[in-house]
Amino acid sequence: MPTPASVVVLDDWQDVALSVADWSPLAGRAEVVRHTDHLADADALVDRLSGADVVVAMRERTPFPADVLARLPRLRLLVTTGMANAAIDVAATAARGVVVSGTSGGSAATAELAWALVLAIARDVPGDDRAVRAGRWQEHLGMELAGSTLGLLGLGRIGSVMARYARAFDMRVLAWSEHLTAERAAEHGARLVDREELFRGSDVVSVHLRLSERTRGLVGAPELRLLGPDGRLVNTSRGPIVDEAALVAALHAGTIAGAALDVFEVEPLPVDSPLRTAPRTVLTPHVGYVSRQSYAAMYGQCVEDVVAWLDGAPVRVLSPGSAERS
Repeated sequence: MPTPASVVVLDDWQDVALSVADWSPLAGRAEVVRHTDHLADADALVDRLSGADVVVAMRERTPFPADVLARLPRLRLLVTTGMANAAIDVAATAARGVVVSGTSGGSAATAELAWALVLAIARDVPGDDRAVRAGRWQEHLGMELAGSTLGLLGLGRIGSVMARYARAFDMRVLAWSEHLTAERAAEHGARLVDREELFRGSDVVSVHLRLSERTRGLVGAPELRLLGPDGRLVNTSRGPIVDEAALVAALHAGTIAGAALDVFEVEPLPVDSPLRTAPRTVLTPHVGYVSRQSYAAMYGQCVEDVVAWLDGAPVRVLSPGSAERS
């Protein structure tokens, strides 16, 4: 009888991986161990994974650069939630004969969280909540979304849902991404503009691009100045797309009216991060994709990926360069 494969599930922070999906198809074929903590130290990570044939990674919580992969000679399959993972050196996995499989679908949770942040930052819901609890009352004026303009950096799966939400709130929609066409923008009720016009003409800008070398630092001090003192920024995509130092400076200077962030340059957000004390901010702990339904779908497909690999027919295989596409 073949020796069961060793499957290690990483970064199960909510301790739900084994309960939200059915792992029984692996019974007798694999031994599954899952960890609820996070190891940032590469040596400790390699030690934990030294006996693993399969690793299941949740998004980009744990990076797998070439030097770490080189120290995991037993690894044969790396499963990631999502169909792109900038934290995995997919070229290095291919060179080592390691299959990388992903999971598909699921944009509702992130789009819903992004829209919640749009509403929260427009009306300062967290600020008013704190004020009422402290005995204060009606301290500021919020903004109405109806009649205002939403700027979308990216009009893919999530951005297109955001455009639909915006129309339901009677907002105008501007959109930009490097390869977006006017025809595709119009299909989603948006108008294609250049990046400068998007920031200058929007009341709220929401980021929906993949992180790559092309998008890293894309939103910096010049863009924030164009957004202006009445403009607001929402980012549920990836932290490094926005220059955090420039954003903190803009918030303190009043260059923009506020920012709502679900993603950060370093995650979890360090306790000494200046964003924690920056004014007019709404901060959430990268929970755009975190819902019971999305986790059930993602972990369910992770099981499918492992079963398919055990059967010799891997599915949803990521190829080098997949993380760069947007």
